[in-house]
Amino acid sequence: MKKRIPENFIIGAGSSAWQTEGWKGKKEGQDSYLDTWYKNEKQVWHEGYGPGVATNFYERYQEDVDLMKEIGLTHFRTSINWSRFFIDYETLEVDEDYAAYIDRFVDSLIKAGVTPMLCLEHYELPTYLQDKYDGWSSKKVVALFTQYAEIVFDRYADRVKYWFTFNEPVVIQTRTYLDAIRYPHEQDTKKWMQWNYHKVLATAKVVEIYHRKNYDGQIGIVLNPEVTYPRSSSEADKKAAEMYDLFFNRIYLDPLVKGSYPEELFPLLKKHGIQFDYTKEEIDSIAHNTVDYLGINLYYPNRVKAPSYQWNEQTPFHPAYYYDHFELPGRKMNKSRGWEIYPQMMVDFGMRIKNDYENIPWIVTENGMGIEDEERFMDSNGVVQDDYRIEFISEHLNCLIEVTEAGSNCKGYMLWAFTDCVSPMNAFKNRYGLVRIDLNNNRDRSLKKSAFWYKNLIESRTFEVADKTEIN
Repeated sequence: MKKRIPENFIIGAGSSAWQTEGWKGKKEGQDSYLDTWYKNEKQVWHEGYGPGVATNFYERYQEDVDLMKEIGLTHFRTSINWSRFFIDYETLEVDEDYAAYIDRFVDSLIKAGVTPMLCLEHYELPTYLQDKYDGWSSKKVVALFTQYAEIVFDRYADRVKYWFTFNEPVVIQTRTYLDAIRYPHEQDTKKWMQWNYHKVLATAKVVEIYHRKNYDGQIGIVLNPEVTYPRSSSEADKKAAEMYDLFFNRIYLDPLVKGSYPEELFPLLKKHGIQFDYTKEEIDSIAHNTVDYLGINLYYPNRVKAPSYQWNEQTPFHPAYYYDHFELPGRKMNKSRGWEIYPQMMVDFGMRIKNDYENIPWIVTENGMGIEDEERFMDSNGVVQDDYRIEFISEHLNCLIEVTEAGSNCKGYMLWAFTDCVSPMNAFKNRYGLVRIDLNNNRDRSLKKSAFWYKNLIESRTFEVADKTEIN
């Protein structure tokens, strides 16, 4: 069956600064959280690869832009590396070398017919701010981030019309302070919640600046809500799914879209001693400065069940007090990544946005398939025959088009990623790109089969999918 892509529906791709740029041109003292983690725990990064070289995008961006033009890409999302944008994080003295690179890169995209979409923070919290102020624990960092955003807008908002404050704002503190599985391995659930709140507050303050200055564009945020399914129809399992959704999804979706936190959240925070510090003025700012649109990263579903064992009250509180994870028997898997493949989540999330979140405009800012050892699939000409990626994109895009036709206000699909890139810990282990990065040959680029397929998708605005039942 042939599926047609709606008119004006974006088909793009994305990446981030730290995952591609490398450290060429980086000055002393400009480390980000990711840089410092890598320097302190290089052994946990797959085969020792990290952000030091990445894809050397800082020097080779024009090659990638040329490939975007060849493929016909119309939109590209990446980030500005906050840690590299300043020489002094207190006085906010701009690193003019790095700022000029952003100028050249943005201009190059526009010249190639590619619309830039920029994120202000994609895990690139400056180490200086982490060390001096304990990162997003501090309202000082909220203020500095707000000033950073204003400087960036003044420089680039004349050309860049799509902005995001954060990418996946829940992730860093979940890995470091909630689960304590990443550097600096500090378990502190109250700090986790404070970081979540301050990123919401920072977004509201940045939205206020963007709107007050009347820039010609849109300001939003990229979230990674986990579409959560209960194991069964039992009340206990449904309650487990509701609690997971509350702690990991709604703590961002509700204040950013509706302007207020869920009422049921605050008694739970008090019960478990993890209340975040806030003022009435801050809550008012959040209420009056909701985002224009959402970027949504969707890779896999999340399945939970009622907890099987009694929680040890001596253990620091974790939201897992209310749920256990559940693995669906017979599920389709991406075995390289360990993630379930479930395109239906596009439909379910899209309808939730339509029904529960004012049908706010949204775009899939990340969806993709990371596969290990893709060299297995090279043909005699050295082209990766990634039919699995083509199938994955087709299935998810089909569901996304269907939910859009059903009334959800989705504006487009951005593949992760345009090129292979470094991921936290996994580095280059799992490849996501339309474009292959050859680690053994000076990071040379080459198109995979999926790149040619994506080019045809963009040109024809159609693709083939298997028959599927209609949405109810």
